[in-house]
Amino acid sequence: MTPRPRVAFLGPEGTFTAEAAQRVAPDAERRPVGSIGEVFEQVRHHGAAVGVVPIENLIEGSVNATLDELAFGEPGVYIRGELLIPVALMLLVRPGTQLADIRRVRSHPHALAQCRAWLGRQLPYVEVEAATSTAEAARQVAEESDDVPAVTAAVAPEFAAARYWLEVAGRDIHDHPDNMTRFAVLGRRMAAATGADKTSLVVFFGEDRPGLLLHVLDEFALRGINLTKIESRPAKTTMGEYCILIDCEGHPTDARLAEALRSVHRHVAELKIFGAYRRADALATSVGPSDTDRAYAEAHDWYTRLLDDVDD
Repeated sequence: MTPRPRVAFLGPEGTFTAEAAQRVAPDAERRPVGSIGEVFEQVRHHGAAVGVVPIENLIEGSVNATLDELAFGEPGVYIRGELLIPVALMLLVRPGTQLADIRRVRSHPHALAQCRAWLGRQLPYVEVEAATSTAEAARQVAEESDDVPAVTAAVAPEFAAARYWLEVAGRDIHDHPDNMTRFAVLGRRMAAATGADKTSLVVFFGEDRPGLLLHVLDEFALRGINLTKIESRPAKTTMGEYCILIDCEGHPTDARLAEALRSVHRHVAELKIFGAYRRADALATSVGPSDTDRAYAEAHDWYTRLLDDVDD
């Protein structure tokens, strides 16, 4: 009997990451682990076919631990997919608990921060406590002894309520209704081009030269390549030295992006591609007539014919 593929994800069960892993690989063997770095290790060395980690939140921004693993970690792991999940937070309680009974609210600090206004209106008198994750807060509430005089509630996704047999005492209590988290789907190879792709990379400049960042960005702009995200991270070498992480439209097998990457490579100390994958919104890349693969092929053929008339 063929063993099921394994999906590793940032645990525990009952988190938004667990929900993302369920959507990405519903039939896989699930392996929750304790850190983002361990997810990468499971994919890199321990046989996990898929890894799932958070990479960006609309409110909190980038997940630096994931970016650092991609930019500075051991090679052999690529982003090969992305998934967007709305962040809907609930107030979870043990069955029969009323709002008036609650004296403590527990969750991950980010989740508590995203519900500050609701908690201030509805439960201004409660004590707020931090937990290592939203799911861990839900688990602790579910296992709380009946002898504890101060009733505790958890801020967590509804996904956790079903797992820990809790009830929803407050629905959609987050302060930002459009909040969502982007998850990276990890594998040992880049995905094939689909026509609706995104490529993620990091640039290490090396020697500091005036206008170097402009040169890099121009290589994409000259070929009509849209940069969907650009941010800097410390290069972890010298104080004041930064690397640039870029998400751009297209796939490295596209002629225009291939040419841009080759040109960027000439300017910088290191260029590392850490993902090529289908966009979560599945929007096809818009390409002008001069930037199609056909246009690049015709230009190559023209140049080849030109060289035929050059003396050996």
